[in-house]
Amino acid sequence: MGKETEDKRKMYSIGEASKICKVSTKTLRFYDKIGAVKPDYVSDENGYRYYSDETLLKIPVIKYYKQMGFKLEEMISILNGESYQVMEDNFRKKLLELTRIEKQIHKSYTSVNDWYEMIEEAKAVSMQSIHTVSVKYQPTREYAYLDQEFNYDYRDALINIAWTDYLSSMNCSITGPVMIEYHSFKDKMGGTCRKARIMQQVIGECDRRTNILIAEGQIVASIYHVGGYDTIAESYQKILDYTEKHGFICGEQSVERYVLDYWTSELKEEFVTEIMIPIQKNL
Repeated sequence: MGKETEDKRKMYSIGEASKICKVSTKTLRFYDKIGAVKPDYVSDENGYRYYSDETLLKIPVIKYYKQMGFKLEEMISILNGESYQVMEDNFRKKLLELTRIEKQIHKSYTSVNDWYEMIEEAKAVSMQSIHTVSVKYQPTREYAYLDQEFNYDYRDALINIAWTDYLSSMNCSITGPVMIEYHSFKDKMGGTCRKARIMQQVIGECDRRTNILIAEGQIVASIYHVGGYDTIAESYQKILDYTEKHGFICGEQSVERYVLDYWTSELKEEFVTEIMIPIQKNL
């Protein structure tokens, strides 16, 4: 019995290795090509690959490292028994990478979930025909903001190129509805408002803290306005009628929170806007 025959008996062909490790022969050839798992023996006669038990034990290791997020090229130094320091560096780099990915996934999840909740909120308001004034607590939140000109072109004000460019320059991630603060709700009602502040809630950290504000919690009178913006002054009037009747004093500013708007729909009759005006009891 020749040495080649004896060696082959101790080893597994690539087909056998494929079945044992539950990976394709194509994958095993690729592992060989990049130096991740090289066969112990290659026949001079036909080029067939043969693997030992010890070599095949690298496959479960690869699968586990793959689960942890390592790329094949990152695994090679680990599989080839590099030093403890090299392994420590590899794992430290992977932890930093996965931390960045985790933060990005969290931001994406938060944004998608908040958007979904806005749609559900708008749906509930429309189905239940909620048009009454309520008094509620608006909690403290952190917002990015940008002051801008306002000419009652709501599409331009809401889908705002200057705003998105500014957020990009800050590397600032936002979530939730676009909100616009008007310095005088009376000017807003009267069609004479020319300045406004666009705001959105911040997720995570921004590169710079310019134009970041903490909006302190406060009591507000709130009403949902359903439909286009040409009649939104009527909803403001309902707040004024309510606060006068119940002995409240309105602050000067108002905030419009756009639950369903041009970002989501072109059907103005489906738009839902929450109007909020800070109030305090008239003592």
